[in-house]
Amino acid sequence: MTYTQTSPARTDAPATTPQYSLTKILSTWAVATVPMGVLAFVVGPAVIPRTSLHPGLVHWILMVVGMAWLFVVSLAVLRRELGGLHWPRVRERIWLNLPRDPRTGRPRRVLLWWVVPAIAANVAGGYLATRLDGGWATVLPDALREPWYTDPGVLADPQFQGQWWILGLALTSFAFNYLLGEELLFRGVLLPRMAGVFGRWDWVANTVLFGLYHVHKIWVWPSMITSSFGYAWAARRYRSLWMGVITHAVEGFFVVLVLMVLLGWYP
Repeated sequence: MTYTQTSPARTDAPATTPQYSLTKILSTWAVATVPMGVLAFVVGPAVIPRTSLHPGLVHWILMVVGMAWLFVVSLAVLRRELGGLHWPRVRERIWLNLPRDPRTGRPRRVLLWWVVPAIAANVAGGYLATRLDGGWATVLPDALREPWYTDPGVLADPQFQGQWWILGLALTSFAFNYLLGEELLFRGVLLPRMAGVFGRWDWVANTVLFGLYHVHKIWVWPSMITSSFGYAWAARRYRSLWMGVITHAVEGFFVVLVLMVLLGWYP
């Protein structure tokens, strides 16, 4: 009698992965969030009167420092969890792959087009929350009201023409905002481990935590939340960090505006 060994059918569907506890989720969020508040409301006001640098640039630099801290936190969490930072394991852990078909689990490049409705949802959510922002801002104490120098528009000034180091700041901000900082931590580290607590609504919880992380923009918390659902939804549904990165990076158009200011191109 001849016995034939049959290998199990191969599937590309993701296996069940270990999940974080609520305590782990909230503690990771706090480690990322608290420094942003300290930089915005303590360090910034202390440094601005003691430097000749424009207050808007001081604030921007501090926010970049805060987002770089998210990168450090992400690496520390991944290193401890994976026993090292071996690239193949890190890439799999943070969903750094092509979007996967929700039914078959197979990667499909064409699914990248789903960033379009995700972006549209963010735009619609932000627009609908503008009135909520106004009402929310009225109940905040004076210490948490928006300082004038946090408005990016104050940097559209002829005095910055030709100061090319600001372009380097903009590109660094772009990298840590849309890939190495916010997206890596929230959609790469946290989101894949939140279903154990929040189930099918893990992407909603991730969005709320992401919005509240913007304590340095507490005056626009409502719109920060409602304009961010597309990031987590796309990343979670298609199990791909790239979906969140691309959806988020649309905001990176500000780099073009910075370039226009540096070149002295004003309307």
